[in-house]
Amino acid sequence: MLPFGRLAVLGLQHVLVMYAGCVAVPLIVGGALGLSSDVIAILVNADLFVAGVITVVQSLGVGKILGVRLPIVAGATFTALSPMILIGGKYGMPAVYGSMLAAGAFGLLIAKPFSKIIHLFPPLVTGTVITVIGLSLIDAGAGLIAGNDESDPGYGTLSHLALAAAIILLIVLINRFARGFLVSLAVLIGLVFGVIVASFMGLVDFSAVGDAGWFGLARPFYFGAPQFPVAAVISMCVVMLVIYVESTADMLAVAALTDKQLTENDIARGLAADGVSGLLAGTFNSFLDTAFAQNVGLVQVTRVRSRFVVTAAGVILILLGLIPKLGEIIAAIPGPVIGGAALVMFATVTAVGIKSLRRVDFDGTHNLLIVAVAIGAGMIPVVAPAFYGKFPDELQIIFGSSITTTVVVVFLLNLLFNHLTWRREEPAPEEEASTVR
Repeated sequence: MLPFGRLAVLGLQHVLVMYAGCVAVPLIVGGALGLSSDVIAILVNADLFVAGVITVVQSLGVGKILGVRLPIVAGATFTALSPMILIGGKYGMPAVYGSMLAAGAFGLLIAKPFSKIIHLFPPLVTGTVITVIGLSLIDAGAGLIAGNDESDPGYGTLSHLALAAAIILLIVLINRFARGFLVSLAVLIGLVFGVIVASFMGLVDFSAVGDAGWFGLARPFYFGAPQFPVAAVISMCVVMLVIYVESTADMLAVAALTDKQLTENDIARGLAADGVSGLLAGTFNSFLDTAFAQNVGLVQVTRVRSRFVVTAAGVILILLGLIPKLGEIIAAIPGPVIGGAALVMFATVTAVGIKSLRRVDFDGTHNLLIVAVAIGAGMIPVVAPAFYGKFPDELQIIFGSSITTTVVVVFLLNLLFNHLTWRREEPAPEEEASTVR
């Protein structure tokens, strides 16, 4: 336990590192589903609030039930983006949050069993899935920059493209020439720069900020009673499995940094906290949370391993989530600004997946074929959105998500080639000899 001042400053550092990535999810979902800025603001505040609660749970723990008790920062996962947009477009927001509730309950039920089968999710599986997550999200980033309707006269406006390009260039230059903590703030600096430039271009409207309250939290089930379409529930439960794979990898990484040997029970408690995020998200109009990899990197860079620092970060996130004015400010960020920063983050996710695949043995195995087929199947919904257009609506929700498809394909192929074996029984030496005679 560090002194209060240091706890607050180091906790704020964790918040600054993960903030842009966390709020990008509600901004992208809101923009893709055509939600108004005041509704997006509600999603932002709920997102920060739930992320703060899960972060506190992961760092402090709740008895022997929840939390891994490590410096783990939780935040909204990009994994759920595509399924949420698909479900929201097909069934509406009540189905989005109903499927989250179901996924949260599913996550709690399987947390313990999942901790026992983690060997079935090697880097071959996780690396392929993470690679496709990043690739599939690049489409969403491009849509924020150029627009989603190619027939719109304003689609691909050169000034919007130039603004996004300038933000990306600034992020690159900061990473190239800056040092230390400033590098970890590159995305946030890019966002601030973009908002300033966009305000001179007349793209920023903060009029709704004045009407928002200083304190408050959106009422539970803001969009109405939750709905549970079968296809939506299945898709979101698959997302929960992907989240578990991500979180387990991050928990093991932080455990190594803090010299703590994790047990199956530790991992199960950490995964159960992710499951609780589904229940909270479905109730308070938020998003599924996972451990944020950039904060794992921050622990490694700063060597500050106190879990109470992360607890302080969680408290800060909760306070931010209870300030509606902040949500309105963030919701007013123009699409080209958030899109430029998001494009970098999404591509970084892809690069992390490729880095994981470097640990896979491709020589003398079928692993290259597994990766190829999984990525090929997973990218179909991205490059050809109408590919499954004649499927029933329920199947479109499942196969129309590149992430869901990739998880199913790579997991089954890994089982087929690397875990299930059929061997022809060899004859005993005596039998073989008698046959020769």
